[in-house]
Formats: sequence, C-alpha cells, structure tokens
Amino acid sequence: MSHSCDFEDIMSVKIDEPAPGFDLPAYSPAKDDETQVSLESLAGKWVVLFYYPADFTFVCPTELKDMADMKSRFDELGVTVLAASTDTHFSHRAWVKHEKLMEGFPYTMLADHNGEVASMYNILDFNTGIAGRGTFVIDPDGITRAIEVTSGPLGRNSAELIRKIEALQFMREHPGTACPAKWAIGAKTLTPSMKISGEVFEALK
Repeated sequence: MSHSCDFEDIMSVKIDEPAPGFDLPAYSPAKDDETQVSLESLAGKWVVLFYYPADFTFVCPTELKDMADMKSRFDELGVTVLAASTDTHFSHRAWVKHEKLMEGFPYTMLADHNGEVASMYNILDFNTGIAGRGTFVIDPDGITRAIEVTSGPLGRNSAELIRKIEALQFMREHPGTACPAKWAIGAKTLTPSMKISGEVFEALK
C-alpha cells in the first residue's frame, strides 16, 4: 500500500506543544460496535494515543495485552487509552474476536485508514501505509507531554508508561518541580535553580 497524499502542510506533533487533532472512526470492543472519536471530545482528560503497526501481527497483541492488564491503574490516573493503527475498524473487530491475547480488550481502537493522523504524529511509513510503534501522552490542555517511538520488533512496557504519567501528573500539580531519573511516587523531586547547579547530589539527599 502506497500513500500518494501530500501531508506536508498538516500539523506535526512536537513535544510540549498542542497535539495534532483528529476525528476518526473506531471500534469499541466494550460495545462491539463502531464509533467515532475526536481529540477535541477528550479535552480536559489525560489521553494516551497508542499506535501499533497492524492487526493480526506478532508483537502488537503482546503490547495491547500488557496495556489491557494495566487498565485499573490507567483508570485510577484518569487516563483515556486509545489504541490506533492504519487498519479499518472492521479489521480491529475481527482481530479482537480471533486473537486470544485480545480477549476482553477494553480500549477503543482508532481506524486511521488513510494514515493522515499517523503522518501528523511522525510515525507513518509512506511506502507501506503502516504506522510505527508510537506512544503519545497528551495532557488535559491538549499538550503533548511525552513521545516514545520504538523500532518495529521492539515491544513497549506499560509499567514504564504509567511511571511517566505519574511523574507528568505530579509536575502538573506542582509547577516548578522536576522528576529525576527513575522517579516514582513518594521519591524526592528537584526544584531547578542556579543554587543547585553542580550540587544535584546534595539536593537529592
């Protein structure tokens, strides 16, 4: 599948800037029906846009099973998770119905069939029409706060994604703070200033 569309003038994702909007058909496993999802309709919520290459593939169902297993924690954090690929919503339904790893999959699955949104999020392979493995965390103001893109064969880790969201939410609630490496809830944070430059070790004590 090759894309001849010219998406050069379309908004492109950038960290700490407004996330490109979308309005896509989708499959809702919970309702076993088609639906429509827009980013605008999710204003005021934390959103994870979780792109994977394709239905009926190999690493993808292991990733989505991992995300599904962590649903209760995403719910506690008030996060709306949206799975997405360039497959149709019909393909999404067939995959959920046939792949055992997808049994009980709880998240709405976006159908970005022409690849326009994947292009805006810089993960579309124009030669194949397939999106890469891209994870985007969007805050309640519609700002992109985290971007992770991995090589095709490499699966992601939902626990690390949740750690990032916990840190992003903490920093949103405590402006001016920064979370150091491996930060987890309850750990020491930093308040960047000239006074701790060169003395971060002491500041973390």
